[in-house]
Amino acid sequence: MAVEHATAGVLIFMLLLVLPVFYFIRRAFKESDLYVRRIAGIGAIDEAVGRAAEMGRPISFSTGITPVSPTLYAVLGVLYYVARKAALFKNRLILPQNDPQVMAIAEDVMRDGYRAEGRLSAFDPKNIIFLSEEQFAFAAGYMGLIHREQVATAFLFGFFAAESLILAEAGQQVGAMQVAASESPEQVAFFICTCDYTLIGEELYAAAAYLTREPVQLGSLLGQDRAKLVFFIMIIVGVTIATINSFTGWQMHNLGWYIRYPLW
Repeated sequence: MAVEHATAGVLIFMLLLVLPVFYFIRRAFKESDLYVRRIAGIGAIDEAVGRAAEMGRPISFSTGITPVSPTLYAVLGVLYYVARKAALFKNRLILPQNDPQVMAIAEDVMRDGYRAEGRLSAFDPKNIIFLSEEQFAFAAGYMGLIHREQVATAFLFGFFAAESLILAEAGQQVGAMQVAASESPEQVAFFICTCDYTLIGEELYAAAAYLTREPVQLGSLLGQDRAKLVFFIMIIVGVTIATINSFTGWQMHNLGWYIRYPLW
């Protein structure tokens, strides 16, 4: 439905959903300690990086076949955090890449992570490796890279398709601790079977907001959670009304009329 054909009630309803997002973004700029529930997979990121440091083996971070998109924006927040930790612990961080545009952006983010820790001299662009734009050629190159480097930790964050199990199985074969996150529901089951920790769906976006504390992402996350709560309450109310009607035969005409034709 186009906005120009919306009723006043619909417009007000849209404002009620959008205003919390702007409110929490504004609040996030003033307060960086806004509470976000910690997810087990997010907590495992520090553990995974620390494990690689103890073993003296590299870390791999793959964005899969994620194009330049909002998903990539969320993934880059996690990459920045991992790059800072890798720089702090003097770990080698490898970025196998599928898309040249994403590769250029990821290189800048990784460099910023090293700069933030004061170890820019340790940043090596050669660790950002372009494999192939073709899906399964990329998967084959990733497998070879993981086996050659004997990585201790593998992060799989972003959009994945049929190659997801191939990538995760490569990490399993070398005994790497793996943390995965994907917005693709078809691939989540494969990651759950083969990875130590898996972030499901929108938890990927929550991870970036939690780790970076970036005000726009953090405020958007908190505001959207409130909007979802509103939708959930509306669903419960609607189901309750429909159940009462089906069991009693009593039609709530007055309430239905008010919802459809409010005071304005």
